[in-house]
Amino acid sequence: MTTVKPTANIRSGAGWREWVGLAVLGLPTFLVSMDFSVLYLGVPHLTADLAPSGVQQLWIVDIYGFLIAGFLVTMGTVGDRIGRRKLLLVGAAVFGIASVAAAFSTSPEMLIASRALLGVAGAAVMPSVMALVTVMFTDQKQRSRALAVYTACFMGGMTLGPLVGGVLLEYFWWGSVFLVSVPGIVLLLLFGPWLLPDQKAPRAGKLDPVSVVLCLAAILPFIYGLKELARNGWEWWPAVALVFGVAAGVVFVQRQRHLPHPLLELRLFGNRTFSSTVGLFFVTALVGAGTLLLVTLYLQNVTGLTPLAAGLLLLLPNALMIVGSLATPQLADRIRPVYLIAGGLLVAGAGYLIFMLADATSGPEMIFIAMCVVMFGTAPLAALCNHLAMGAVPSDKAGSGASIVQTTTEFAIGLGIATLATLGTAVYRSDVEGALGAVPPDAADAARESIDRAVTAAGELPAAQSGDLLAAAREAFTSGIHTVGIISAIFYAGLAVLAMWAFRHVRNAHGGHDDTTNKDKATEPVPEPAPAATAKPTEAPARVSP
Repeated sequence: MTTVKPTANIRSGAGWREWVGLAVLGLPTFLVSMDFSVLYLGVPHLTADLAPSGVQQLWIVDIYGFLIAGFLVTMGTVGDRIGRRKLLLVGAAVFGIASVAAAFSTSPEMLIASRALLGVAGAAVMPSVMALVTVMFTDQKQRSRALAVYTACFMGGMTLGPLVGGVLLEYFWWGSVFLVSVPGIVLLLLFGPWLLPDQKAPRAGKLDPVSVVLCLAAILPFIYGLKELARNGWEWWPAVALVFGVAAGVVFVQRQRHLPHPLLELRLFGNRTFSSTVGLFFVTALVGAGTLLLVTLYLQNVTGLTPLAAGLLLLLPNALMIVGSLATPQLADRIRPVYLIAGGLLVAGAGYLIFMLADATSGPEMIFIAMCVVMFGTAPLAALCNHLAMGAVPSDKAGSGASIVQTTTEFAIGLGIATLATLGTAVYRSDVEGALGAVPPDAADAARESIDRAVTAAGELPAAQSGDLLAAAREAFTSGIHTVGIISAIFYAGLAVLAMWAFRHVRNAHGGHDDTTNKDKATEPVPEPAPAATAKPTEAPARVSP
């Protein structure tokens, strides 16, 4: 009948309350993502203060991402049961408390525990934000803009993290990089209850404690084993941990297949667009996180930049990525997304090859140019893949889809630090071993741990020995940068091929397809009781409306 309108997509647009609410939601998104990178420039400072071992240093950096990844899907289920707004506010409050505890940590163990609590709180915040954005903006074009703002906030946090950290470390102690989150958390707690809707899923699934335990049992031992094997070579205990993590992961997946309300909705991976998008997110996040940590260490310890100067240098490449991401949706209405994404990935891969032109005495220029190329080339993927992933998911599975995308990204960030960063460290340790010469044993032992400790040890030696140690350490670390650059370029070339295959049928930025049947969409909603007859005329047109 002509009087029937598709209620799913045609409605009055969001008003001022929704847009101001989006700004409020941008605060926790920005702060949670900033905590991934704000500590990068602070590692040398906290190393000098707390004297963590090499293993503790890596755990301080990467346990945050691991626990976010481990708890994201769990927190999504909790949010379905108690309400997204309530979970968001509780998670934000815990995030603020943990930030204060991290800032005033007096030992490596206390800092690791505080970062772990930050990860759990961050896992409560992130799926709540995306779910609330989805329910607040039901018009497709407005939702597209809102998700673009959400993505920009997340990337902005990652972008400004090193800069904010550099500014704070220039004038304050390393704990200040955690306290910077507290004012934003206070604003969210003040205005969130007034501006944000209290949204729950209509049929929330029960939380399965066994699945929660299995999820953590799969992630944490796997990463620990992988990191230790890459760092120290073959040892039986890390190998056992790695095998245990894989076994727990297999059991977890099998359990999800038989649960009526699984923590991880595996059927979504039957869709080609969704599964390919998740794969792209995973590899790009893994490579980006691992290389960013190495780049920040290179800028400080090899080229000799201060934390503030290193943060300022990285600002422009990241700003290029944000600008490119905001411009991409308009371009994708004229140029097919597949060409934008695949072409951008090839450009980014070329940027990683520029790492090979950097050396221990060339200064920061080559790495700066390389990062500009990498970030600009990655922008189309960052801008479009959230839309493509969520557009491939049935509306009643949007929460599950968002949790999978976020879990994949957060897990990959932590894994990138544990793999690519550890690989770079392994190359460094291998090369520096034979180049230490007549360096005193204590200084040589410090240099074998990390380049941070090598620089610290060099400052305590006579000028001649200090110069020899610094030259050896910087050459060795640059070799690690070269190795990681080559591997990253190879990954990105493979991703470009995957994108050409996966998205060849996608017509525009909103997920329109050349084929209207979308036969690979193997994620149809679970059958439900038939709705009232008067509602049926609105359903069919709603599924095909633009």
